[in-house]
Amino acid sequence: MKKLMKYFRFYKTETISAPLFKLAEAFLELLIPIIVAGIVDKGIGGGDKGYILKAVLLMAVCGFTGLLFSVAGQYFSAKAAVGVAGKLREDTFEKIQNMSFSQIDKTGASAMITRMTSDVNQVQTGINLALRLFLRSPFVVLGAAVAAFMIDWKPALVFALVIPVLSAVIFAIIFITMPKYEAVQKKLDGVTKAARENVSGSRVIRAFGAENSEINNFSDKTAILERTQNAARKISAFMNPLTYIIINCAAVALIYSGALRVYSGVISQGMVIALYNYMAEILIELIKLANLIVSVSKAIACANRIEEVLNTESDLKFSNEKVEARDYIDFNNVSFRYAETGDYSLKNIDFTVKKGETVGIIGGTGSGKTTLINLLPHFYDSTEGFVAIEGKNVNSYTLLELRGKIGFVLQKANLFKGTVRDNVAWGKDDASDEEINEALFEPQAANITGGKENGIYSEVEAGGRNFSGGQKQRLAIARALVKKPEILILDDSSSALDYATDLKLRRAIAKLNYNPTVFIVSQRTSSVMNSDKIIVLDGGIAVGTGTHTELLSSCDVYKEIYYSQEKKEDSK
Repeated sequence: MKKLMKYFRFYKTETISAPLFKLAEAFLELLIPIIVAGIVDKGIGGGDKGYILKAVLLMAVCGFTGLLFSVAGQYFSAKAAVGVAGKLREDTFEKIQNMSFSQIDKTGASAMITRMTSDVNQVQTGINLALRLFLRSPFVVLGAAVAAFMIDWKPALVFALVIPVLSAVIFAIIFITMPKYEAVQKKLDGVTKAARENVSGSRVIRAFGAENSEINNFSDKTAILERTQNAARKISAFMNPLTYIIINCAAVALIYSGALRVYSGVISQGMVIALYNYMAEILIELIKLANLIVSVSKAIACANRIEEVLNTESDLKFSNEKVEARDYIDFNNVSFRYAETGDYSLKNIDFTVKKGETVGIIGGTGSGKTTLINLLPHFYDSTEGFVAIEGKNVNSYTLLELRGKIGFVLQKANLFKGTVRDNVAWGKDDASDEEINEALFEPQAANITGGKENGIYSEVEAGGRNFSGGQKQRLAIARALVKKPEILILDDSSSALDYATDLKLRRAIAKLNYNPTVFIVSQRTSSVMNSDKIIVLDGGIAVGTGTHTELLSSCDVYKEIYYSQEKKEDSK
């Protein structure tokens, strides 16, 4: 929670003003029972209609002024709560963006989404209620008790007994329910994850007729969430009945005690009514306080989850350690394994690349191709050995500097809602329309927009739903090319393209006038066979390095891949 307190410095005025306005409203509220007592004793009891009129007008003024104070307090509390939540959400998103891939893999996308949505919303609600009620409710409770003692101390002893008892009940329930609300948020992560997977993978689920099993799986997760929520709510449900029982018993004792004092002539009937009204105010405010504490308990549980993210520092290693690189790019005896796994995904990978060379990386599924290429832009740290670019360990670059050199086309082409131009311009914010069109032309993507009325300003739906797999891949390649990168990485980025388009793409890349160093990751030998150097991976080990011709005579794995694909082509 300490880390979250800093966000209130941006809303100091609102944070201070909201409770003060609510306290002013509470003070006026405490005057009402005294005014009512005067009406009963002096106005009605003394038959003074003028006094009654003045007292009613005074109550109206107090009510209207209190309304203005209340509205002002609500406004400032809402402004502070929404502002703090907004900045909290922004910083959480920024922190997630700076996490390493391994940290994101470990935490999970669904948990990240829950923290930025449900958790932040709970914190916002908690802040709003706390600013409005956290001072107001105790002030009314204590103010009513003090006013009662000023009227007559003997009946007021009921107040002295009931307030500690109520406080003990409320805090006992909170102490029990707070861990349960933390558990509820964790279960919500599981439900969010299941929903996210089912929505994104709906086509696969339907293709395999797995709708019923997924419905049952989702129902199981929601049932677990429901049970956890019910466990917390059952305990919280005791709050109102217990407080009502205690308060009503206190009210009976108060009226009985007050009646005896009226009979003795110590206090008036109006004073008994005032005491009862103060008891009613205490009841209302304690119930508000109880609900406030429940909401704040939820907010604290959610704030702790958010704070976990904010306290997480990227585990990517950065150092200025000197390395002796052998060429423009150097994979120097690199080994790698993912966090919390025992086996190495890559083992003793050792090769160099000259500037402007094209390198093909090929191997079967799970051979480590994508893992290898992910080390170059420092998505992960190598476990052993080092990767160097231009004589510097990738750990020595800032991420902005390093990734500014690299154009990366991921295995899965992700497009974002907007226009074609917006998506391609991700590679270069200030790209002109001419540069965008040039980038689209190179990967054979110009025909995607050429037939559309709005050209490069054609709409792209979220995830690129209105484009085919091949179109999305070509647009993703254009996005990488528009920045004219020094290093271009194509991670199986032509898998959805036909062989003719793939060939045209490779020829266009070979003719790029700025001569980038190109890495082509593929399972097709046709995509890498013209590369200056081909790395063949099998089980995370480089079993062959050389040109297409050299590998056909020296690498059994490469030969097997090549001839199996050649036979498939011949059979078509």
